[in-house]
Amino acid sequence: MANAPKRMAILVAGGPAPGINSVIAAACIRAIQAGVEVMGVQDGFKWIMHGDISHVRELETEDVSRLHFRGGSFIGIARDNPTKDPKHLENTVTSLLRLNVDKLVTIGGDDTAYSAMKLEEMSAGRIHVVHVPKTIDNDLDLPHGIPTFGYQTARHVGVEIVKSLMVDAQTTSRWYFCVTMGRKAGHLALGIGKATGATLTILPEEFGTPIIRLQHIVDILVGAIVKRLSYGRHDGVVVLAEGLVEHLDPRDLAELEEVERDEHDNIRIAEVNIGTILKHQVKKSLQEFGIKATLVEKNIGYELRCADPIPFDMEYTRDLGYCAAEHLLNGGNAAMVSIQHGRFVPLSFKGMLDPKTGKTRVRMVDVSSEHYAIARQYMLRLNESDFTDPYELAKYAATCGMSLKDFRDRFEYLVEHDKKAMAKAKAVADGKE
Repeated sequence: MANAPKRMAILVAGGPAPGINSVIAAACIRAIQAGVEVMGVQDGFKWIMHGDISHVRELETEDVSRLHFRGGSFIGIARDNPTKDPKHLENTVTSLLRLNVDKLVTIGGDDTAYSAMKLEEMSAGRIHVVHVPKTIDNDLDLPHGIPTFGYQTARHVGVEIVKSLMVDAQTTSRWYFCVTMGRKAGHLALGIGKATGATLTILPEEFGTPIIRLQHIVDILVGAIVKRLSYGRHDGVVVLAEGLVEHLDPRDLAELEEVERDEHDNIRIAEVNIGTILKHQVKKSLQEFGIKATLVEKNIGYELRCADPIPFDMEYTRDLGYCAAEHLLNGGNAAMVSIQHGRFVPLSFKGMLDPKTGKTRVRMVDVSSEHYAIARQYMLRLNESDFTDPYELAKYAATCGMSLKDFRDRFEYLVEHDKKAMAKAKAVADGKE
């Protein structure tokens, strides 16, 4: 065994994203071309972190040559986290060494990137590790304008769903509250909402604070419904980033203290149905004004994760897989793969860490950018001009059966909060905070 050829292993962790199979195929074929044996580690870290090396499979070119057309993961996927217990991390390294692996390609999001970094440290040079960033959330700390793979396909599929709901909403005079994936950042919600021209999109980043009151979100939605209704429209589609749940004031989540958490201590957002919560609260507020509206919540998530990749992600992920294998074959180590301006750029594991948290950095939506400003311009929300134009204000107040003063007292804070949040975001972007 001492003289057995060294192998390259490929492992996928976290949640699915379109393009995984393309990365696997490209990395596998490139390594085989160089005479290196390739092994697929099944179900992420699930088995090897416990010392079980039976859940692996040898990969040959004929196994993977057409994988790039398909969604899902050919070698499975799991969220098991080896970094929570030093013994599990040690088992992972030992398992790979027992399999004669000296090169490892990990495919995953920010949590998997962190696991890859700790694994490489634990291996002490015995295993070279390269990470390929994957998440439909688009929130890994890549340079601006460079998407994480799977994001563009997820957005494409999400847009098709929302387009149909927009027609249904108009046809049946109802409002849809569409909740999209995006645990920490609102890129996917914004991408879908902006592309479809949804009535409005709500992201956690727009609030400018780590804690968001549920009533604040409810008032944004009620204000939009009232404004649209004053123009004779009884329909609309709202796109909501699921990450809003992570920022809700603990007082508003008091009854959800026992909510299930995953291996990375994240709230299982699927267990907290923000769409249902908002539907009930918005309906309650509208009833106070004597307004009847049909509200429907719709979660858009699992439909996106295992979709067949669109051509953009097929090509992009083949490049990423090739570069991951090539970097390892050339002795590279401890890096995340990126393609910038058509060229491979390795990003150091150490450079991914946020010094404040010790975890991998997360890329948030820049709400001070023109990209976001344009999106906001086309959303239907209560804005500053609504409160300076007495004619518009009178229409909205009448729709609610309120006096102008009462309407101001109830909703004008939304505009003031927006101005403060945008000013803060600009200061941060300009390096003044």
